[in-house]
Amino acid sequence: MNERLALTDAQLLSVEKPERYIGNEVNAVYKDLSLVDLRFCMCFPDVYDIGMSNLAIQIIYGMLNAQEGVWCERCCAPWTDLERLLREQDIPLFALESQDPLKEFDIIGFTLQYELCYTNVLQMLDLARIPLLASARGEDDPFIMGGGPCTYNPEPVADFFDFFYIGEAETRFTEVTDTVRAAKKEGLSRRETLLRLAGIPGIYVPSLYEVTYLSDGRINAVTPKEEAVPKRVHKELVRDLSDTYYPLHPVVPYIRVAQDRVVLEILRGCIRNCRFCQAGQLYKPFRERDVKVLKEWAIEMLEHTGHEEITLSSLSSSDYSALGELVDELIAYCQERHINISLPSLRIDAFSLDVMRRIQDIKKSSLTFAPEAGSQRLRNVINKGLYEEDILRGAREAFLGGWNKVKLYFMLGIPTETEEDLLGIGDIAGKICVEYFDNVPKEERQGQAVEVNASSSFFVPKPFTPFQWAAMNTREQYLEKVKTVKAGIAAQVNQKRIRYSYHSGDVSVLEGVFARGDRKLSAVILKAYENGARYDAWTEHFHPEYWDEAFASCGADPAFYAHRERDREEVLPWDHIDCGVSKAYLYREWERAKEGKESVNCRQGCEGCGAAAYRTGICPGGAA
Repeated sequence: MNERLALTDAQLLSVEKPERYIGNEVNAVYKDLSLVDLRFCMCFPDVYDIGMSNLAIQIIYGMLNAQEGVWCERCCAPWTDLERLLREQDIPLFALESQDPLKEFDIIGFTLQYELCYTNVLQMLDLARIPLLASARGEDDPFIMGGGPCTYNPEPVADFFDFFYIGEAETRFTEVTDTVRAAKKEGLSRRETLLRLAGIPGIYVPSLYEVTYLSDGRINAVTPKEEAVPKRVHKELVRDLSDTYYPLHPVVPYIRVAQDRVVLEILRGCIRNCRFCQAGQLYKPFRERDVKVLKEWAIEMLEHTGHEEITLSSLSSSDYSALGELVDELIAYCQERHINISLPSLRIDAFSLDVMRRIQDIKKSSLTFAPEAGSQRLRNVINKGLYEEDILRGAREAFLGGWNKVKLYFMLGIPTETEEDLLGIGDIAGKICVEYFDNVPKEERQGQAVEVNASSSFFVPKPFTPFQWAAMNTREQYLEKVKTVKAGIAAQVNQKRIRYSYHSGDVSVLEGVFARGDRKLSAVILKAYENGARYDAWTEHFHPEYWDEAFASCGADPAFYAHRERDREEVLPWDHIDCGVSKAYLYREWERAKEGKESVNCRQGCEGCGAAAYRTGICPGGAA
């Protein structure tokens, strides 16, 4: 425990939620600095309440602190009130455990979970007094490392990072820290250390690659500057999830955070092959954890945290083959201790409803369906594998089981979308209402009658998906589509039972720009940050004018990145990264999408995506 704080009591009391900045939480790790030869700070470029809900942070924190001689600490982006205080009183940004300035660390690691956190990375580096550009850093500056989903196209932030870790942390992270430790002892220069890091599988060092462009602004080639540097960087992947590190003593925050519960990751990957879903491709192949191991982990985590809820985390919990057995085991343990079990990412079918009925208080819960599209034709385009009869059957069984609230998630702007598809959103919401009134007798309707909450996000094409070649709608097109959806809902007999909400078009377009951007965008991000941009994912802090001015002053056109369809021959900014699925497979799926043809899921058959090369999980030749 550290009793020395970087901020005085008066300073802490002047900001919202001072507990975000004092450390000393349950299960936080403290080490004797005299026994430490490498200091690592794990940073989350968003507020503490979000960062401390991130499983990757907990995994890396625990895994590195299990190493002798390595101390991993944490730091989250300061909220706007503390940022003001740090600047006004000239206090450098500090780590939670030691309360030491970040500049004193050897490696600063950022997890990049979403594109709209990029200006917060610059905020944290700036407050830490670390040069924002990798090219401006000297021998005494920390190495700035990036990881997480956004590193599968790291080019828009390439100028700010010394290196990126591509893939799952459990395989090579300690090799990274060992390499930097050895380089320190040998007195290697910054460049020599980066060259050595580039030799580790999964490590991408942007400064060791040259990007050339065609006259029209598209990329000509991305080539290594040194012979020893790999032409392509292949993602790292855990082959046996039951025999790998897991944070059984996770840090427990003092305050309520977004995920204020034990998180038990039951599997990685997804069998479903939805064409819009980046995570489904990045985490292939589908791999499950052993049910006995999960039960042991769950009990240990609950006993070492005091949490009163456990969530079974995955991309698609219904596809875990031993879900019934695991739930039965956890119910037996949790019920007598009054511990809640939550199960997100379920497909709504009879089995899932039975599971939910056993673990939830139906008076307080609502059911979530994600049709994504309003018509079956468009659901086939995205390969959702969900049919109207499935949705209505699931709703009917849920209503008969006591539920009366339904959430529906849709996307607007999916390739090939028509007015009929948009009007279908209101149709499916209306049909769900009819299922309620047709099947639940008046005397059995508890409290308020059926409530359907439909919400839509705007489709954003992502790298390593079949839609990576697609044009994205403009903000104006999105807003016109919202009007059509509203008209479709207004036409329903039960329109008063349906509520509709939608995301911001400005934010979605910016996300689309950075999702498929190149290195030229680093200058735009830097300029927007200088204009005042940060916390762009937070509606109340997003200022489109900061970005408009940044694009204009840098001579960059957002439409070039967001609203242009790519052809098959174009070199994409992330082509030198290998996520385990082939470009040929993704293009086949793009062609099938335009034809409205479905593909099978991974349990039904193999579509030859390339993930079988890992020889693990559900893939042919794999371990399961």
